[in-house]
Amino acid sequence: MSILTIVRIAFGITQFYWAWRGYRLAKRRIPSRGPRLAVVAAVLAVYAVMFATYSGPGPRPEPVHLTLRAALLTAPFLWWASGSLIAFLIAMVFAMVRAIAGAVRWSAAKLRTPPAPDAVPSPARRHFLERTATVAASAPFVAGAYGLFYGRLNLETTEQTVRLARLPQAFDGFRIAQLSDIHIGAFMPASEIRKYVEIANALKPDLMVLTGDFVTFDPSPQQAVVEALSGLRAPYGVFGCLGNHDMWAGVEDSITELFRQTGVRILRGAAVPIRASGEWFQLIGVDFQSPRRFGPSPAVAHLLRNVEDLIVPGRANILLSHNPDTFPRAAELGIDLSMAGHTHGGQVALEFISPELAPSRLVTPYVAGWFRKPGGQLYVNRGIGTIGVPIRIGAPPEITIYRLTRG
Repeated sequence: MSILTIVRIAFGITQFYWAWRGYRLAKRRIPSRGPRLAVVAAVLAVYAVMFATYSGPGPRPEPVHLTLRAALLTAPFLWWASGSLIAFLIAMVFAMVRAIAGAVRWSAAKLRTPPAPDAVPSPARRHFLERTATVAASAPFVAGAYGLFYGRLNLETTEQTVRLARLPQAFDGFRIAQLSDIHIGAFMPASEIRKYVEIANALKPDLMVLTGDFVTFDPSPQQAVVEALSGLRAPYGVFGCLGNHDMWAGVEDSITELFRQTGVRILRGAAVPIRASGEWFQLIGVDFQSPRRFGPSPAVAHLLRNVEDLIVPGRANILLSHNPDTFPRAAELGIDLSMAGHTHGGQVALEFISPELAPSRLVTPYVAGWFRKPGGQLYVNRGIGTIGVPIRIGAPPEITIYRLTRG
């Protein structure tokens, strides 16, 4: 059974649970049967419309601007879907606590021994637990609203200093800007992408790099995303690589050509020397590669084999690879710096509670930020777009500026 099937089953269970809870609430608040049934029917009708809008038959072209349909139907449904699933899990935890307390009370009554004070909640304590459960179950909906209206738009520009032992003196202080995981669509419209382009240009980097996932599943917005990104400017050029969604959408060749027409070079198992004052470093780019099967993408037994001959010994080598899982092999090959994306920083990450609380850690240990191994360094950019649910919590969108120094 696939993970997607498990998620669908779990989602169905949660919807029946919340329908039952909602009906109980309506029964308490609306004693009269006629009005109560009218309210329930209206709520179910709205839910059915949102559900049908989101999961109706047949693929739809991905819009490149925020539509009324996305704003009024898709976004509320996705907010509800994600919030209700997490709230259900929280409710089940509290239900288990109450069940254990009930079992302790029952056992104490059978044994006719006084239970421990903290094992038998008083009525006041039961009411406290109920209120706490209600507040806890409400938290995912509040957090989801934050992530939808603010978190996914709260752009951070981070400046990272990178020490490279083999960096030529002419590039000491050289600045590279990275954008990743664009995912053009209703919740990352072309107009929003152009705003990020303006922000990146205002940072005045020497070089721009793009690390993949320009589209999501639909190939139709490729022209729009290329046009939106065509305004990027840097004295040493704009380069990029492709991501898994570009592969899945089948746009690898076409979007590469579209970028070429705007002066952006996509490196697909290729390298280019970046030259200044008679010195240079090697910039390498690869298509999406994974050591394990990832969706429709097959596992690659020998990572980065197609660029091994492009690495120049004794020179600084920088790799653009959408998937950070290529990093261990890149370090083995002596690639000084890898720049990646792919993870969205977890998109919903609670790392302020624990560094492990990010969904992306289920598929990679390289979720966001710096990682180092003998032979190389990796930085994982959080990207600017979203996938699935247009929500970011604890993982704000990011444009990264790297300042290269000798060391």
